[in-house]
Amino acid sequence: MQEDIIQSVLDGHDTLALLPTGGGKSICFQVPAMLMDGMCVVISPLIALMSDQVDQLKKRGIRAASLYSGQPHREIDVLLDNCIGGHMKFLYVSPERLKSEIFVERLKQMNVSMIAVDEAHCISQWGFDFRPSYLDINSIYPYIENAKKIALTATATKETKKDICEKLSFQNPNTFQKSFARKNLSYSAFQIENKGPKMLEILRNVKGSAIVYVRSRRETENVSRFLYQNQITCDFYHAGLDSKTRARKQQEWIENRRRVMVATNAFGMGIDKPDVRVVVHLDLPDSLEAYYQEAGRGGRDEKRAFSVLLYSQTDVYNLKKNEERRNPPLEFVQRVYQSIANYLKLAVGSSEFQSFNFELKVFADTYNLNALDTHYAVLKLQEMGLININDNMGRASSAKISTNQNELYKFMIANSNMEPVMKALLRLYGGILYTDFTHIYEFEIAKLCKSNQSDIIQKLKSLHKMDIIIYDQLKTKPQLTYLTPRLEISALKRPYKQAMERRKIIHEKIEAMTRYAENNSICRTRIFQEYFDEVTYINCGTCDVCINAKKKENMHDALDVTKSKILENLKYLPSQLDELKIQIQVNDDFLYSEAIRELIDEEKVLLNGMKVSLS
Repeated sequence: MQEDIIQSVLDGHDTLALLPTGGGKSICFQVPAMLMDGMCVVISPLIALMSDQVDQLKKRGIRAASLYSGQPHREIDVLLDNCIGGHMKFLYVSPERLKSEIFVERLKQMNVSMIAVDEAHCISQWGFDFRPSYLDINSIYPYIENAKKIALTATATKETKKDICEKLSFQNPNTFQKSFARKNLSYSAFQIENKGPKMLEILRNVKGSAIVYVRSRRETENVSRFLYQNQITCDFYHAGLDSKTRARKQQEWIENRRRVMVATNAFGMGIDKPDVRVVVHLDLPDSLEAYYQEAGRGGRDEKRAFSVLLYSQTDVYNLKKNEERRNPPLEFVQRVYQSIANYLKLAVGSSEFQSFNFELKVFADTYNLNALDTHYAVLKLQEMGLININDNMGRASSAKISTNQNELYKFMIANSNMEPVMKALLRLYGGILYTDFTHIYEFEIAKLCKSNQSDIIQKLKSLHKMDIIIYDQLKTKPQLTYLTPRLEISALKRPYKQAMERRKIIHEKIEAMTRYAENNSICRTRIFQEYFDEVTYINCGTCDVCINAKKKENMHDALDVTKSKILENLKYLPSQLDELKIQIQVNDDFLYSEAIRELIDEEKVLLNGMKVSLS
């Protein structure tokens, strides 16, 4: 379907593309953008996803950059100037940046040929991951009147599709929707209290690369330890790890040096690994959309893969309990908002688009707040469009030389103490430093300079202050960004009310996820297809529900045959149960037991001890 989508964009049609996880969505906007003059602006909600795509484009010699909340002002300034000068082909932007004055003013001077809205379900109140900042997208249309438009997502219900087109002001859009059925992916769900042995059984029966998803960072380590103790090569991954560690773990898994990755849902987005054979969930996701995306990371090579959900009634209870927690009362949300302002010492009306280090546990302890309740209050403030806690913690440092070669040469002669650091930078990362921001690793520079890392960091900071380089140091703590000027707490009532209107939608999504897990009568692939507004009457034949139905159907026929054989043999003499089984030549213990049980229930045979006879 990619060629049709690309042609639709090139023909100037507003285009909505729904392709499942691994369906190649990025190609659908990258190819037409490369065929057109000007730059493509890509709106994307996740820094990790933006960073991954920018790195992939750069590896192919395509100029790309990303702009997100939490970046230093000087870095933003240089990036936007590069875009105005026509030096960028792709600019990835977080939705929060769209309404900032610096972005809007520079956008007016850019030659933008195309706008691509990735993860477009985030614009819809019906979407599972609604982001209020997405509603600002059409506000930039007046500055890019001739830009072609495409929206892309892997998951959208009927209501979500309609909402996307309305909110993006699409005119007579072309909509392309690939089937949500993955013929090579077998779904199953098991209600089980002790998940460890079942997980081991699955991983031992299904060979090849695997992902095990859990909810918490602590559980990634606990489950990884359990698998390691059972001789399964594995590792764990979560957003709290530093960038070097995350990159190493991810690469070892991609190269199959570690078979299983135990991770939170921070893992997998944008990772192009085709040969994942099994995805196991040890907790219930918040929605069918989230589950479909995560499960869909298996079998991208179109070969057989398995997605298995292991859950307990406790998980169902916790999911519904979390639904209550993620809708805290207004008074508590106001208290948390006010406490954050006090914690960061911010005046009313200040700090729009400013970012601050923010550790939730430290903050909660400081103000004697329950950490979990505070977590959900912060999520509610994000849903209200007031703040953003971004996901770039642990992202590598970046640098760019901000002077020309002649000036840099003069500087190094005059400042011999800085010469080794600058030479190491150029030797490790090359001339690209003159034209583009590049990920750098201070430990590599320190090793080349035969110095310690803390000394190198101080020298990089000094070079930044002297305007020789622009240095954006690795963030070791989460970044909280104010998306609006700090408000009086009384002003929170209206956005809180608007956010709470989604409570029914969230409840329905949790109920749909629970029904999926507990379902034992409807084909699981059909559940996904019908949920995403795809009419079908065909069962997949490979999910646990379909397989069990086949077994029952075959069992019914086999039971009739076995019962006839039993009755025929008992016409002449009673028989011992074990002898009768040999006489009628049935090897299936379950089938034989069921046949005897049904004949007893039908009062056709009698059982006396181990002896069976006609009644």
